[in-house]
This record gives sequence, structure tokens and C-alpha cells, in this order.
Amino acid sequence: MQISMYSLSVPVLDRTLGNLQNILDKASAYAAEKKIDETVLTSMRIFPDMLPMSRQVQICADFAKGAAARLAGVENPKYEDSEKTFAELKARLQKTRDFLATFKPEQFEGSEKKIITVPIGGEPHEFVGLPYLMGMVYPNFYFHATTAYDLLRGAGVPVGKRDFVTR
Repeated sequence: MQISMYSLSVPVLDRTLGNLQNILDKASAYAAEKKIDETVLTSMRIFPDMLPMSRQVQICADFAKGAAARLAGVENPKYEDSEKTFAELKARLQKTRDFLATFKPEQFEGSEKKIITVPIGGEPHEFVGLPYLMGMVYPNFYFHATTAYDLLRGAGVPVGKRDFVTR
């Protein structure tokens, strides 16, 4: 049985985006219960030189939509990076999941060998499809998803491993 690039990308990324939406629901409920302005949580950082929690979620969405678009050879939608609340972040994740739902497996045929060009630091970098997904998309996507989770967990939001990995 051969595993398709579609199966390695769209459902995998969508699942984690859905889990992240559920985590944001718990964070919103926690903020309401504790009477914490939720922008305190969405702007949290572990250290001053890192990106805030909201940006971690935005980057997850960007890696998911960018990977699917590049592998399928379609336009990568541009999103504003203006989300500040849990509702806005959840909407961005849903918009990304809706975009992922438009793809069909046949759009990914042959993409494991496709040359993918990605701007990094303003310079174009070329990757081959499968190594791009496995070595660029996955590590970055999961790094930012994990960082968002860790920031919220560190703030006391009652989430655990099952929130992150199951659905």
C-alpha cells in the first residue's frame, strides 16, 4: 500500500488545527472563569524575544495552508495577521481547515518529487516535495502548535496531552 502525499498532509494538518481550536475553546473558558482578559493570554510569550501565542497559532495556519497550496500547485491564500482574541484565532484556524477541505487527493499526485520554492528570510529556497513536507512543514507546524499549547498550559489552562494529540 502506497501512502499518498495528500494523506500525509491534508488530514494530518487538519487534525492538529482542530485540536488547536479545541484548546483555544478551553483557554477562552478558562479566561472567562478566572476573569482574565483573554488578550493577556493571547499575547503571552515565554521570553521577550519570542513571538506571542497569537502569532504561534497564525503560523500554524500559515504552514498548513501553504503546504497544501504548494504541493497541489494552487494559489496560497494570504491572511491578515490581526487576530487578537480566541474567537478570531479560532476563525483563522477554521478558515484554514475550510481551505484544506477543498483539496482532492489527485491534486497531490507526483508532488513528492515536485520542486517547491519557499521564501525564507526574503530569499527563495527550493525543496523537493516529500522532504519539504517532512523536513520543513512538519517541524515548523508542530513547533508552533506545541508552543501555543505550552504557553496556554503554562498559564494554567486545563489542557493535557490528549487535547493536543487526540481527536
